[in-house]
Parts: sequence; structure tokens; C-alpha cells
Amino acid sequence: MEASVPELSWVPVAGGGGRMLRAPAGSVEQRDEEQEDEAEEELRDGGVPFYVNRGGLPVDEETWERMWRHVARIHPNAEALGKETRGATDLPKIPIPSVPTFQPTTTIPQRLEAIQKYIRELQYNHTGTQFFEIKKSRPLTALMDIAKEMTREALPIKCLEAVILGIYLTNNMPGVERFPLSFQSHFSGNHFHHIVLGVHCGGRFGALGTSRREDLMFKPLEFRTLMDLVQEFEGAYRGYWHTLRKVRIGQYVSHDAHSVEQIEWKHSILDLDKLTKEELRKELERHTRDMRLKIGKPAPPSPTKDRRNSMGSPLRGQGSPIRRISRIERRPSGDKKVLEPKSAAEINGYQIRV
Repeated sequence: MEASVPELSWVPVAGGGGRMLRAPAGSVEQRDEEQEDEAEEELRDGGVPFYVNRGGLPVDEETWERMWRHVARIHPNAEALGKETRGATDLPKIPIPSVPTFQPTTTIPQRLEAIQKYIRELQYNHTGTQFFEIKKSRPLTALMDIAKEMTREALPIKCLEAVILGIYLTNNMPGVERFPLSFQSHFSGNHFHHIVLGVHCGGRFGALGTSRREDLMFKPLEFRTLMDLVQEFEGAYRGYWHTLRKVRIGQYVSHDAHSVEQIEWKHSILDLDKLTKEELRKELERHTRDMRLKIGKPAPPSPTKDRRNSMGSPLRGQGSPIRRISRIERRPSGDKKVLEPKSAAEINGYQIRV
């Protein structure tokens, strides 16, 4: 069973020529890291903060050194690992996965499996530093620029990055509807967050994504209802002694890669501690109806070609301004629950991360 200490078994390599992301040689001042300014839930994993590379690629020296200092704090053999890896001169090139392409006869389930295989080949990022900055408030067109960057650089990713990549790789499948599906679980006194990309096609639900755990990412298109899909994930969490506390479900995402609308990440917020099984089923049925209603609504017009060119990639220079839009009313299932006192078994600090 995987505990709180992740394994580091690879060295980041940029796309194309396979060059290392290592910054030019030089020392930086050793100091404690400040907490991230953006207090998004994805920036903490079971109470342990992780960092986001906000400077684009290639990684600058400060971010590179910060990553290794963080590894030194969380890895059981960090000193020897750092010396062995950073001092090596003959590291092998990392194979670059090929973005999947499809024949017209390729079925939707086969396409989704190929996309999931590609995401898996990128590998899960265990370094504690997320290489691609994902701001949920960005318009869809800017997030798709980041997804293109992911395919070029072919670096390991975390779950939120996998959702953006999954949207990008399924944009040309008009019969496949996509929606964000996120989870909050509890284990040993800490809360853990995870997100996958829910998919719906032909009356069946499934999911794409990445995780430390094999059964907390891909789900084939075989679940008749959203309730069946959520229960499948809940059962997987129980297998790791995690209690699923909240489920957040967004709306269908536009297939227009140049759309300026924002992804609606949390149309429904369901507190499983306050809902009976029947109430949860009704809430999920209501959300399914809401998603179907959105299909018939016209999307905002895409920007002109000149405007798209002016927006550029958020990783290559000045970031595009955040476009504020009114939030659609969410569906919280109840007030925030008061946390229960920790038991003695919960105070020992052991964590099973998902």
C-alpha cells in the first residue's frame, strides 16, 4: 500500500530533442518556501502543499532548485537520490509518447482507451511541483493552449492537467460530452482532493484522468447512470480506507477549442454526509438533466482570428486577462459540516495518498 512518501524514478525531459529541464548551473539561496498565493484546493494534497511552476518552460533555476528542495523534504532517500540523479552525465532519453490519431472506423470506446493510454504514458508527476499552471478561471481557448503545450513537452502531469488534456484530445468527438468530476475524501485527519474528466456517450458514462491509483482514473463507457459512476469511485476510495465526503460536478464543456467561455467546474456540490443514498441519486439525476439541457443552448461566439492570435499561450509571455463572467447558481447540498475530533489512530501522521 502506498503511503505518504511518493517515489521519484525519472528526470523531467522537455519535448522534441529530449533536453533536460535542468536550469543552468548555479547556486540559489537556501530558504523556506512561502505558501502559494492562490488558495485553490488543488494546491494542497492531504494537508501537504505542492508547488506550481508559474514561469513556463523551460523551468527557471529558482523553480528547479525549489523542486529539489521539496523532494528532499518528502523522499526517504532524497540526499542520495539527488546526488545520483543530478550528477549523472549519461541519463537515458525519455521516450516521447505519440498523440493518438484515429481512423474514421475507430469506435468511441476505442478512442477513449487510446487517449487514456496516452495520458498514462506521460506518467503521474510525483515531484511535488506541477509543471503546467492551470487557472480554472481562464477561458477555454487559453486552457487548450496549455494542453497543446503538454503534448509538445510530454512531461508527467497531475490530475487537473489530465482533465485539461482530456478535453483537448476529445474536442473532435462531437458525440462525446465531457464534464469535470471532482472528489473530496477524508483519511487520518486530512482531506484529499482529486478530479477526473467525466464522459458521456451513447447513454453510458465513463471517465478519463490520472492518479496514483489505477482505479481512481479511467472508467470505460459502461455505467448507465451518473449514480453508477460515482458509486464506482466511492467503492475505489473505500479500498484505500478513504471516506468520500463531497462530490463536485461541472457542466458539459464546449467542443469549440476557441471558445471564450469558462469551464463550469462546480454546477452541483453534493455533501455525501448529509444525503441519503436516495437523495444522492435524485441529485445526480437532476444534474444529468441540467447537463442535457445545456446541449441545446448556443455557446458564446468564438473570438476572431486576430483576437485569437493576440491572446497567445499563457505559458509564453504575458498571461491573458481573466475574463469574469457571472457564476451560474450552484447546488450545495447542505451547510458545511463541523469536523469531528481526531481519534488516536488519526494522530500518528500516517497518510495513504490517492
